[in-house]
Amino acid sequence: MGLFPKTSRLRYRGEFERVFDAKIAVSDGLLIVFVLQNDLQRSRLGLSVSRKVGNAVVRNRWKRLIREAFRKIYETFPLYLDVIVIPQRNAKISNGKNIEASLKKLIKKAIKRILNNEK
Repeated sequence: MGLFPKTSRLRYRGEFERVFDAKIAVSDGLLIVFVLQNDLQRSRLGLSVSRKVGNAVVRNRWKRLIREAFRKIYETFPLYLDVIVIPQRNAKISNGKNIEASLKKLIKKAIKRILNNEK
């Protein structure tokens, strides 16, 4: 598992609100992903894991697995993005591979939506 520096994270309420206000959201049975293109030279991740997902142990496991999946795939993005990931309420944690595959698929779908809106 690698480092996940503060520069790679959304940390402030205003940053989260800006991404949510863009209303570019995609989801599947496992995750909900909100994205917004940024002008920075890197992509950043924000996590929103509510208590409805489970107790503290479960929530922290979700966060670890999502961060690791994001760390593995963010260099493949053609754009610099701010990404917020929310686990679906009824989703069960399986393994990191499922989360990574879901995240990759959803971000590709969101990027297509961003590129179609620009044209």
